Amino acid sequence: MIVNRLDEAQLANEVDGLADLLIDTVDGGASIGFLAATDRAAAVAWWKERVGAVAAGHLAVWAAYDGRRAVGTVSLAFPDKPNSRHRAELVKLMVHRDARGQGLGRRLLGTAENAARSAGITLLHLDTETDSPAERLYGSAGWTRAGVIPDYAADPAGVLRPTTLYYKRLGTTAATR
Repeated sequence: MIVNRLDEAQLANEVDGLADLLIDTVDGGASIGFLAATDRAAAVAWWKERVGAVAAGHLAVWAAYDGRRAVGTVSLAFPDKPNSRHRAELVKLMVHRDARGQGLGRRLLGTAENAARSAGITLLHLDTETDSPAERLYGSAGWTRAGVIPDYAADPAGVLRPTTLYYKRLGTTAATR
């Protein structure tokens, strides 16, 4: 599988495929901010809204391809405040149901972590649904569980679920972004 960082133009060109991936991820039960039966137009619009953030340098997006379609993605969201340039949030790690169990989630996670290190980021953080399969990935990849917030977000079925916060220290160099 090929994993590419998408620039503004590439992301704009890939919104349809990434929307399909988002819908598959939600239909598979992942709590990534969308409810079941997410409308395709809404998924496309959501990805289109990310293009400006990529252009502004506030978001980095990677997509994995199986040769014909996007089967995975991960993003880093960078804060815009001067006192937080050393950190980033890992967001929207998605793997298509057909591509699961092949190490793609771990590869995408590693790609984002390495890119963060290269950008001078020394601290990453994320949240994920408590007791989800994603928790096993983050724990086994050296992320530290910071705590749980009850009733944080609705899962795809609309049921309020807790979220678990994680962080990972990447190093001690000053941020270069």
